[in-house]
Amino acid sequence: MIYRPTYMQKILPFIDTPFVKVLTGVRRCGKSTVMEMIRKELILRGIEESRILSFRFDSLEHDEIDTASKLYAKIKEHLDQNCRTYLLLDEIQEVENWEKAVNSILSDFNVDIYVTGSNSRMMSSEISTYLTGRYVSFRIFPLSFGEYLDFRITYTETKDRKTEFNRFLTMGGFPALQIQEYSLESAYTVVRDIYNSTIFTDIVKRNQIRKVDQLERIVKYVFSNVGNTFSALSISKYLKSQNRQMDPETIYSYLEKLESAYIVHKCSRYDIKGKEILKTQEKFYLADTALRFSVLGLDENALSNMIENVVFLELRRRGYDVFVGKLDNCEIDFVAMRQNQKLYIQIAQQITEKNTFEREYGNLSAIHDNYPKYVLRTDVDDISLRDGIITMNVADFLLSGDY
Repeated sequence: MIYRPTYMQKILPFIDTPFVKVLTGVRRCGKSTVMEMIRKELILRGIEESRILSFRFDSLEHDEIDTASKLYAKIKEHLDQNCRTYLLLDEIQEVENWEKAVNSILSDFNVDIYVTGSNSRMMSSEISTYLTGRYVSFRIFPLSFGEYLDFRITYTETKDRKTEFNRFLTMGGFPALQIQEYSLESAYTVVRDIYNSTIFTDIVKRNQIRKVDQLERIVKYVFSNVGNTFSALSISKYLKSQNRQMDPETIYSYLEKLESAYIVHKCSRYDIKGKEILKTQEKFYLADTALRFSVLGLDENALSNMIENVVFLELRRRGYDVFVGKLDNCEIDFVAMRQNQKLYIQIAQQITEKNTFEREYGNLSAIHDNYPKYVLRTDVDDISLRDGIITMNVADFLLSGDY
């Protein structure tokens, strides 16, 4: 098990605080492993193992615990009334109305609670029904490029950085795929299983969707247009041109469900001059780049968009709110904001033509403030500074620590 400090450094300060610690993220991103890291940390702090109760609700061992009342009764049965108990509740969304049970347990007993989950029942809008002001949420992502390299060094072997970065783009960052050497075909078989489980269990079954073919068309459209701005209306018009009818409201509902299941992340536009978030023409990025290739097939022409996807996920891991920047008629790939920090980022796989150079650098030069500005490329090896704009290799940026 490889330690994931990005998440543990955020979670550890909340040990023994009166909040439910909620770990969310797409299926198979490593939430259960982070939970195991929490268990080991508690033991290192001197907590007896008998005071740490672990339940995994996607296991047949606890299949009978499927309602809030059964969960409450089961937990109560195992609690030590004389000292604090630590509860690790994995894949809690399998328990109906789990929030109600957890809220009652938190109120009635001396406990410290950690839960994980991977579908819409774990969204803040759902959790806040019963846990308003009583929880903190941590989004767990598939492996970053740095974590991916750690896995490769530990479990298999690494090649040069360029080869590994290209492999990361196509293989993605699901941890299970990095503990041994898989072919792309084998890896995509695993990722398709993650995709199918999410679509048909977390979305279709849970929302009782009957027109599954409609949902799959929306999925393929979104996966094909990673990094492009679009709206429900533009998708509706596209489908109409393909002799398919779907109203924008239905499309918007499907997009929300994909986001709720952590398959995609919405990236809204931000007016840099007006300093406001715009409500139209968003972009969507995938939870992992391998999802695109496993569903639509490997496509070399999509790699530039996947580079953008990787940078988006890295910024989100670092705790940034990420937007597509709008500056008059120009677009900035990413405006990333975190507390009083802000970054402007342009991404280019290669720059070989003058007009491309002027667009990528000129758009950043038009922003008149002192926040850091980056152009991230795959065709440079050194870091350089020109007119206040930092140019560096994408991989270097991903491995450069906090920024």
